[in-house]
Amino acid sequence: MSSNLIKELREKTGAGFLECKKALDQCDGNLEKAEEVLRKKGMADAAKRQGRLASQGVVHSYIHSNSKIGVLLELNCETDFVAKTDEFNTLAHDIAMHVAALNPRYLSKGCVPAEDVEKEKEVFRVQAANTGKPGPVVEKIVEGKLGKFYEEACLLQQPFIKQPEKSVEMLVKEVVAKLGENIEVRRFTRFQVGETVKAS
Repeated sequence: MSSNLIKELREKTGAGFLECKKALDQCDGNLEKAEEVLRKKGMADAAKRQGRLASQGVVHSYIHSNSKIGVLLELNCETDFVAKTDEFNTLAHDIAMHVAALNPRYLSKGCVPAEDVEKEKEVFRVQAANTGKPGPVVEKIVEGKLGKFYEEACLLQQPFIKQPEKSVEMLVKEVVAKLGENIEVRRFTRFQVGETVKAS
């Protein structure tokens, strides 16, 4: 296998020399297929790492260019070594910038309070029922609209602002696969000048 091809695959995926060579051998030198093999392997490895404790990391601040929107984001990983890498800090910056732009209400689907889910479902149910469709179809419409609600309201489910073909969660998993550690978005706060804030 050509060393230039292996080098190109390494640059694209961040995978090791032997892993790239194996993937290219497996795919008869097809770069795109080898990249897909490595991405799938990385995602599988990332899923295995999800349960590991992530107690290191950074609190990243992002101030939008107009100085009217700011974000504080806590991004965690397993070791201080990874917390200092460019890839990890770029991820923190990209997610904070995404929060500034798209203003998610929740971190993930699991963070949406049950009463909020029920309220949304009720609104969707009434909207769907008004179309005159039968009950089972109404419920399918409600589930579809609920999925869209999660995509719009939850940070990890939102399409990433720089690459809308992938979710923020997929972006995190790609960096997990590259750095070999569990990475978690712990929390975020978005500030906007003139915004009404509820007293706590």
